[in-house]
Amino acid sequence: MSTSDNPLFKSENINEDELKRALNCSKLPCHIAIIMDGNGRWAVNKNMPRAEGHRAGVESLRKVVELCVELKINILTVYAFSTENWKRPQEEINILMKLLVEYLYSEINNLHKNGVRVSTIGNTWVLPQSAQEALKMAMTKTCNNNGLTLNLALNYGGRMELVDGIKDIAREVFEGKLSPEDIDENTVSGHLYTGDYPDPDLLIRPSGDFRVSNFLLWQLAYTEFWLTTIMWPDFDRHTFLYALIDFQNRKRRFGGLEHS
Repeated sequence: MSTSDNPLFKSENINEDELKRALNCSKLPCHIAIIMDGNGRWAVNKNMPRAEGHRAGVESLRKVVELCVELKINILTVYAFSTENWKRPQEEINILMKLLVEYLYSEINNLHKNGVRVSTIGNTWVLPQSAQEALKMAMTKTCNNNGLTLNLALNYGGRMELVDGIKDIAREVFEGKLSPEDIDENTVSGHLYTGDYPDPDLLIRPSGDFRVSNFLLWQLAYTEFWLTTIMWPDFDRHTFLYALIDFQNRKRRFGGLEHS
């Protein structure tokens, strides 16, 4: 659903407090996934360097994390850097890695104070050393927190995740630890990077694209999608609240029939 289709979104006079009152806190998603897309296009449309779009995107992430903490959302998984992003110009990759490091060091005390636990999925060992050190610092400092889990997908690809999971299962079969007949959906889920998390309830995709871009391919089977043409740097607290309000009004059937 696009925000332009939501009558609430057309009401510019609705303030944040009114939106929060419209929320049913018993129907909020446990796990939210976001494809943070549109940074470069946002900057180009404003005749600015693409780097400024990525920097503005970090501010949007900060706002969303703050609101997730306030609303007591359990898990936020954000697509920060994909396996395909290595195809971008080296200068842009360097900027993205620098922003990751800056964000973690500048925000870590605030995240820790608010009980946020920093986690990551993806093959992070190929990231620059500075990024690896920043991630290790953030995860170590926040590992005992029990509030929001901020899960950063870095050098992540859904197909690579499935291949790695299949390799792990095959290895266990070869070693006699697992019988092929015992392999089921729970086996596969447990061997994915997200094995410790429930599947996302809500996927948010800004920027107007209609694809999952190799993100959480297995986990999104019954996830509700919320799509908007708003670029990620313009994604603010109001937009996030609209997405949550729309989500809580949906009927989730998981392939079954709706019951009255």
